[in-house]
Amino acid sequence: MTRTSFSGTLAASPLGDARIVTAAEFEFTRIAGRRTTIATPVSPAAGATHVTLHVVRVAAGESFSPDGSVGEENTAVVFDGRGTATVGSRSHPVERAHAVYAPTGQALSLTADAEGLTVYVWRTPLTAGRRPGTDPEPFSTLWDETTQLRGFGGTGQIAPDSDRATMNFVFWPGNGSSQLCLHCGIQQPGQTFNVHLHPDSDEAFIAFEGIGQMYLRDRWIDVAAGDVLYAAPGVLHGARNPHTGPDARRFVTCGGPSPYDPALYSAAGLSSDVR
Repeated sequence: MTRTSFSGTLAASPLGDARIVTAAEFEFTRIAGRRTTIATPVSPAAGATHVTLHVVRVAAGESFSPDGSVGEENTAVVFDGRGTATVGSRSHPVERAHAVYAPTGQALSLTADAEGLTVYVWRTPLTAGRRPGTDPEPFSTLWDETTQLRGFGGTGQIAPDSDRATMNFVFWPGNGSSQLCLHCGIQQPGQTFNVHLHPDSDEAFIAFEGIGQMYLRDRWIDVAAGDVLYAAPGVLHGARNPHTGPDARRFVTCGGPSPYDPALYSAAGLSSDVR
């Protein structure tokens, strides 16, 4: 087994205060002579405020571990393939739609089996004053419906749609995440996760499944699975599935604001205290 680590930020197109980066625009680079490749569509070097987002294609039999992961928060979502995720001393098999959270103080490692493994990895340092959870949950899936936000009306800048999508809180303060969160928006045909902003947080999320639209700044933009949205603090964004009819399918997004935004949990009637 070959282990690959990565600490730098690869070249990325400037983000400004907001940008949608399509999967076709990702620039993959091989790491340290290995077969594993990485693209970095969102990073401080490209203009993000708080968060780095990698897309990693872990080659069969190889492992990826971000250098410095012990000193930062990490979340990862498997986009394709199978393998094993390790957080600290705990390991778990993973496949498409599985999610991983590595809190500050615990290293993240992702190992591919014979199919290879494509993962999206979010990274951010822990902000001063935030503490790690007492017993954070390291493994979950995007389809975890234990804790949800339903009927979200946005933050008031844009008139909300009435057919509102559901969001799964996969990793959040209630299950021990101290800075990064991972939410999954399920936009059934005709549904919208209404336009909103985060005053103090970057937003980096991806289209995980299907085709739909993301709102950015002042308009709706067509996207497909694999595409990435970045919005700086204060920039309006949202997601919707404009497709209806017998052939329409759900549109799924995942990611979240960094640092997490307590307003989303308040909208669900939940505390944002880290457990």
